Amino acid sequence: MHIPVQKKVRLGFFIACTVVIAASICSYLVTKKLLDNAKWMNHTIEVSKRLEVITRQLKDAESAIRGYNITKDTSFLVPSMQERSIKIAEQYLILRRVTADNPQQQLHLDTLKSLLDKKYQQLMEGEQQKTSLQKDTSAVQQGEKSMSKIERKVQDMMLIEEARLHQKSELYDFFSAIWVPVIFISSLVAILIGIYSYITLTREFRLQLHIERRLKSYQRNLQQNILLLNKSNEELEQFAYVASHDLQEPLRKISTFSDRLQLKYGEQLPPEASQMLDRMVSAVSRMRVLINDLLLFSRAGRITPESITPVNMDTLLQEVISDLEVSLQEHNASITAGPLPVIEGSATSFHQLFQNILANAIKFAHPDRQLVINITGQVLKGKELENLINENHAEDPFCRIYIEDNGIGFDPVYAERIFQLFQRLHGMSEYSGTGIGLAICKKIVDSHHGQIMAYGYPGKGATFVVILPLTQTQQNDSD
Repeated sequence: MHIPVQKKVRLGFFIACTVVIAASICSYLVTKKLLDNAKWMNHTIEVSKRLEVITRQLKDAESAIRGYNITKDTSFLVPSMQERSIKIAEQYLILRRVTADNPQQQLHLDTLKSLLDKKYQQLMEGEQQKTSLQKDTSAVQQGEKSMSKIERKVQDMMLIEEARLHQKSELYDFFSAIWVPVIFISSLVAILIGIYSYITLTREFRLQLHIERRLKSYQRNLQQNILLLNKSNEELEQFAYVASHDLQEPLRKISTFSDRLQLKYGEQLPPEASQMLDRMVSAVSRMRVLINDLLLFSRAGRITPESITPVNMDTLLQEVISDLEVSLQEHNASITAGPLPVIEGSATSFHQLFQNILANAIKFAHPDRQLVINITGQVLKGKELENLINENHAEDPFCRIYIEDNGIGFDPVYAERIFQLFQRLHGMSEYSGTGIGLAICKKIVDSHHGQIMAYGYPGKGATFVVILPLTQTQQNDSD
């Protein structure tokens, strides 16, 4: 199954967008985890740094008290225990703020605060021993126990931070593991789509070049055919001229001499010769009618921009009915016509169109009943004409005209044949005519960018449907 290039390009674009979106989502998740891991790493480092500072300052303070107790050198008490406790308190407050989102660490900090308060008290008592020469070994032991508790609490807090950091690192490792394959696969797919798009577009470009070359060739052939068609039209016009002059003259002479022969020697001719002469006269008459009809057919539908005018179809139809008044009276025919719109076209051609259709209805009137002809019309858009009109004219206004009669009708299988040249459904002995009238009607309708159809009902009548555009300007522009 052949897939159009447009669908291929859209499918490739959809796949490429899907790959890019998937890669972007994966990149976002990995980046988010990386930033989250970096944040927690910084958080752990910050907590470790503050705990280390607190521990170091406590140890420094304790070492200073011991040095003072051993040497009695007051320089060990600079800075004072009060100043050291203030710095430790600052680090503690920073820890409180950094671990505010972790309730477990907050509980450890509460415990650490009570231990620090005890340690502050011990340090202050050790500093006050500078006025006494006694050495309190029990105070040293209490200080070591207190420091051990503080170190264990600091260790607990460090273990919590390391556990959380390890958990974040595992997620980061997982996303990092899938990151490289995803990027590789998405890049490979994007490259393949790019190569496929390049090959497809190159092939389409070459196909377009081939089509353009073929179109130019067709255009040249079309121009040549137009020239041949114009030449054929000129030859047809020359034929019409010959038929109207050169062929008519010999017929007139044959008719004249046959009339003289009949008048002068008609009584002297044997019956068989008289019959042959009558047949010759009849044949000449039919030949003259045939030539005149051919002339009408060659000229029918030949319209120029100058001949196109708005035609009041109601007025034109009344003129046609007036021209056929004698024939209508002979057949006791009745015509009812509804309102018809104004249609652009050749008034002469429209007159000939309706005259031929009505004359055809009169000719084939049923002998056992009065001939009734109904003419109705309706205006609608091209898209309402059951796909009979080119889609380019879907919004253009058209007029559909029905011409119905209750004559002898015809078999529906001949609906197309009756519009062909020289096609007759009845013999010359039954109905006169050359079989050109309806062919002229079709030629006129075609020249006005319309359509004509016939529906026959044997023994009941016939219906002719004529579809004409209300304006010829839009039709010519689109064609």
